[in-house]
Amino acid sequence: MIENFDFKLNSTPKEKKSREESLALFNKNGFPNKRLEDWKFTDLNKIISENFSELKPYCLVEKPKNIETIKDFDHNYIVLINGVMSVSDFRHEDNKKIKIIKFKRDLVKKKITKNPLINLNDALFEGGYFLEVSSNYKFKKPLIVYNYFLENLKNKIINTKNLITIKDNSDLDLIEYNFDISKNKFVFNNHTTIEIGINSSLKNYTIQGCKSNGFYYKFIKSSLSKTSNYEDYIFTSGLKFNKVDEDIDIDGEDANCTIQSALFLNLDSHQEIKTNINHLKPNSKSYQKIKNVLNKNCTGTYQGKIFVKDIAQKTDAYQLSKALIIGENSEFNSKPELEIYADDVKCSHGSTSGAINEDSIYYLMTRGISRKSAIELLTKAFLLEIPDSIKNNEIKNFIKKKLEMQIHGY
Repeated sequence: MIENFDFKLNSTPKEKKSREESLALFNKNGFPNKRLEDWKFTDLNKIISENFSELKPYCLVEKPKNIETIKDFDHNYIVLINGVMSVSDFRHEDNKKIKIIKFKRDLVKKKITKNPLINLNDALFEGGYFLEVSSNYKFKKPLIVYNYFLENLKNKIINTKNLITIKDNSDLDLIEYNFDISKNKFVFNNHTTIEIGINSSLKNYTIQGCKSNGFYYKFIKSSLSKTSNYEDYIFTSGLKFNKVDEDIDIDGEDANCTIQSALFLNLDSHQEIKTNINHLKPNSKSYQKIKNVLNKNCTGTYQGKIFVKDIAQKTDAYQLSKALIIGENSEFNSKPELEIYADDVKCSHGSTSGAINEDSIYYLMTRGISRKSAIELLTKAFLLEIPDSIKNNEIKNFIKKKLEMQIHGY
């Protein structure tokens, strides 16, 4: 077994004890497998064992090396190198309204959890960032978090924490841009906490900028206040393994939550999106649309649960996953779930998967288009519906360009 980590830290006795307790909880069962309901479609313990002969925590800070920023539109940025915050630039904003620091250990709000990867994160985390947007401030330009992975990551596990706080009456468009230069197999385990204040909005976009042999797990815990808005868009095609695990508390009236994803999976890749949306107050809305295209030898999974508390009357919740299977030896798993205790609600869920309609392919071929090009056109049309719903045209066009690159294998 490779999950019996050991570590030495220059920390206070109290912190060391807390980390050791978390590590003991992880070591008790190791990496999750299909015996856990939340991992019923993914045996991570087996995946890790098959891909790593050893796995050691990464804690070396590296300096940036010729990091190129995106030129498509003006933006602010934060640069993380192997999970450690290196530099930030908010040239388009009022810096007095923004607080950005490396994540500090005293920011941890530790809770008892049965999630082994959160326990592992609590034990070993070293990197990440804390971002706070003051009340009554709307960002003028998007913020891009450049998450660069450089050399020396072979057989390493990176554990980071982020805390994003949007105070009342404030707005932020945030793009997490992952770029892997290492080309080695490594594990990235991130725990992000998001707090959105009254009448505030956070639009979050996750984009994979290149192919990666990394194995990613990201747990996002979000809380929404009254009349707040949270939108999350996931475009992470190209990762060897990825699981996005979202737990969202809609804890204010007239709040809105949207989660959408467009993934093109290929060649032994494995991606899973798991959502748990908790409607805790009346008149809230949630909307989920998850789209996957599966080419050869890959696995896609979507698990989505909508929970409606008894006092959360007038809840409007929608959930849909659709998968298009175009290659051999691929598999898509879906588990939609509703748990409703209020009686005046509008909730629905659905899931479909199948091959491309042959009549559609034939129609395009009669117009002089090859079968391969016809499948490509239909694949693009299927996936591009998701970025087409983005209102910011600069971000929309950038993501559409990246999504087409992902479809072509970068």
